[in-house]
Amino acid sequence: MSNPRASPDARRRPFPITPRIAVALSILVAGALAWMVLDAPFAKLVPQEGGLRVVRAFFARALTPALDYESPVPESTPHILMQALAAARRTLVFAAAGMSVALVLGIVLGFLSTTAWWAGDLVGGSSPLRRALARTVGPAVWSASRALIVLMRSVHELLWAVLFLAAFGLNTGGAVAAIAIPYGGTLAKIFSEMVEETPRDAALALRGAGAGPLQVFFFGLVPRAGPDLAAYAFYRFECAVRSAAVLGFFGFPTLGYAIAQSFENLHYGEVWTYLYALVVLVVTIELWSGALRRRFVA
Repeated sequence: MSNPRASPDARRRPFPITPRIAVALSILVAGALAWMVLDAPFAKLVPQEGGLRVVRAFFARALTPALDYESPVPESTPHILMQALAAARRTLVFAAAGMSVALVLGIVLGFLSTTAWWAGDLVGGSSPLRRALARTVGPAVWSASRALIVLMRSVHELLWAVLFLAAFGLNTGGAVAAIAIPYGGTLAKIFSEMVEETPRDAALALRGAGAGPLQVFFFGLVPRAGPDLAAYAFYRFECAVRSAAVLGFFGFPTLGYAIAQSFENLHYGEVWTYLYALVVLVVTIELWSGALRRRFVA
C-alpha cells in the first residue's frame, strides 16, 4: 500500500527514454523517412533472372580464382600472378605517395587549426605580442585553417579524381593529389582534435618552467598524443590503399583497373584473383601497422 505522505521526489519515476535511446530512435526515424522519400523498397534490390545468373557465375568462382588468363594473351604478357603482384605494387605506390603528401598537409594544418599554440594557459605571459597573438593572429589563422580543412574534406577523393582527370588527363600526379587533398584535410581535423583533447599536465609543467608556446606544444602535447596520432595515420594509410585501388576504375594502373578489365570481359576467375591480391595487400598492411602501433604504444 503506497504512502500518501511520500514526498514528490520519492513518487517521481525516471524518464524511460534516455538521451542515448532518443538519439538512436531519431536515427531510426530519419532512416525510415529517407526510405520513404527515396521510394527505395527492398523488393527492388532483388535482381532479376539475368542479374541472378551474373551473381551466381561471379560467386561460383570465389573459391577457384584464375591461375592463368581466361582468354588468349600475347606471349610476352606476364603470368597473371605476376600481373596481380605488379598491380598491387602500383596500388601501394599510389597510396604511399598520396599519404606522404597528406601527412604533410595534415601536420601543418593540424597545427594551425589548434588553439594550443596561441590561446589559454599554455601560452603564458601577458606581453603585447602575445596579447596580439591571442586576439588577432591566432583566431584568424585558426579560422582560415578550419575553413580550408572543411573544403578539402567536403569533396570525396573520387570526385577529386574526376576533376583532375578532366583537367590533366590520365596523369599520375592527379591521382596522387586526389588522395592527398581529402586525406590531408581529414588528418588535419583529427590531429588537431587529438592534440586539443590531450591531457595538459606535462605541457603546463613545461609552461611553468619557462618554456615558450611552441616548445610547450611540440614537447608537452604532441608526445602525449603521439600514439593516437600514429594509430590514426596508419588507419588512413589502409584506407588510402583501398582508395588507390578504386582509382583504377578511372583508368589508373592499380588493382582496380585490372578488376574492371576482367569484369568487363566476364572473366570472373581473374576478378577474384585480383580481389584476393587486394585482400592480401590490405591484411599485410594491417599486420605491419598493428606491429608498429604496439611498439608506439609501448
